[in-house]
Amino acid sequence: MGFLDAILGRSKPVRPDLDQLFALPSAAVTLQAAAGFEPTGLGSVCFASVEGATFSRIQEEARSLLDGSVEFTQDAYGYTWLLVRHPPEDVAGLVNDLHALNTSLEEAGFGPQLLCSLAGFRDERQRSLALVYLYKRGTFYPFSPKEGGGEKRDNPLELQVRAMLGDDLTIEQDLARWFPVWGAPGL
Repeated sequence: MGFLDAILGRSKPVRPDLDQLFALPSAAVTLQAAAGFEPTGLGSVCFASVEGATFSRIQEEARSLLDGSVEFTQDAYGYTWLLVRHPPEDVAGLVNDLHALNTSLEEAGFGPQLLCSLAGFRDERQRSLALVYLYKRGTFYPFSPKEGGGEKRDNPLELQVRAMLGDDLTIEQDLARWFPVWGAPGL
């Protein structure tokens, strides 16, 4: 950051650090021990949709990278999700695949379209929880939709998880950036 940037209050944007995804396995152990949340084995990558031949190329590359074990969906907001499945106990394998997908998309020039990645968890009460990695911020936040449908969040649970995982993950401090990911594959 230059002198003029400091005077004008500008800051450089945080560079994405995809290696932070590798902290998810230890966070999964903490979640399991402290709150009873088990990994579901599902994770996904979200990016702003692209059209035509470019989208076909992304699909082809992702499928070849993961031996065809990735599913593509589009949500109601027009974002594309790549869903990856692993056995629930293989959090490290899931993280490796999420990292590989993000890296592949970034190297193909789609870094600006990458939005987030998430890993899903569930407890014995069948509450859903996702640990969401914000690509452009390099931080994580918990997201938990309330049971019973509708678009309501379990804010107390999210804040509890934030407190639990402060030593495992770089948590997003700005709660306004804890965007809901309603209906996200892997949640």
